[in-house]
Amino acid sequence: MPPKSVSALRRLRLTSVPEGVSFLLLLVCSVLKRTTDFNAVPVMGAVHGVLFILYVLFWADAWNRIKWPFGRAALYFVLSVLPTGGFFADRILREEEKAGVIAARARKEQAGTVSAGGSAVNS
Repeated sequence: MPPKSVSALRRLRLTSVPEGVSFLLLLVCSVLKRTTDFNAVPVMGAVHGVLFILYVLFWADAWNRIKWPFGRAALYFVLSVLPTGGFFADRILREEEKAGVIAARARKEQAGTVSAGGSAVNS
């Protein structure tokens, strides 16, 4: 996986948990608004809205760079609209990111071995 793809995955993963937390806090604030005089919904709504927009932008960027099949891309989007989905997305994306980093390291090592081997043969 190219470094820019790994970066796109990392951005999406790092946004998924704060987006999930903000969604849960928004739900709590909504309940508190209806049961008490406490009203933090406008503030939490704005915070969650910004984080959700960032998540969607990073999701679109990752989908474009990694070329996920439609089903995988849809899964990550659906997880963004579920109250605890951001936490599940983080777990899945972490594994995908780890696999991408490992594959990139393996390619880099293989390229170093091939170039070193190629120069030794030509010498």
